[in-house]
Amino acid sequence: MSATEGPAAGAPAAGAPAAGAPAAGARAGDEWSVALLAVARGRDRRAFAALFAHFAPRVKAFMMRAGMAPAAAEEIAQEAMLAVWRKAELFDAARASAATWIFAIARNLRIDAARREGRANACLDHDGDGLLTPDPAPMGDALLLCAEREGAVRAALAALPEEQAAIIRLSFFEEQPHGQIARQLHIPLGTVKSRVRLAVARLRKALEERP
Repeated sequence: MSATEGPAAGAPAAGAPAAGAPAAGARAGDEWSVALLAVARGRDRRAFAALFAHFAPRVKAFMMRAGMAPAAAEEIAQEAMLAVWRKAELFDAARASAATWIFAIARNLRIDAARREGRANACLDHDGDGLLTPDPAPMGDALLLCAEREGAVRAALAALPEEQAAIIRLSFFEEQPHGQIARQLHIPLGTVKSRVRLAVARLRKALEERP
């Protein structure tokens, strides 16, 4: 699938969403949520083409860092973006950014694919350096472990100071570079890097102390 093969032929495949007043419910400064809401409310093909051009390669790279082969990662990226087009009306900008929502779709597809293949690496674990590695547990145990770890990560993240939690969400879940985070939060780049180090250390310690 390409941005033009599914929803629209001839739609531009690059560029940010058109400038304008944020759509109702979108977070200020999150143009991708605005674009996703445009797809949800008006089946906006131009907005989808921009979303596809931005997120498809990032989802593929994310999956390859998780250990997937390039072809499999490409397939997940294509399926994820097709799901974005089909299910855009389910997106709630008040609860998550477009990036968080799209990557959640991709992760679910990844787990579904592993389940279909009967592979042992359905659950993915964060290694603290921004990469993901497969979990070697058997499938049934992997799914249970995945749920447990997700709950543990959420709890550990909630225990962080908000200034650190915000940067972790932007850096790891939305994959924003540190320079962009610094500009968005209006803080020095060194402060961003320091908060990331502190937050990752706290998360790692909290997860290692789990019973």
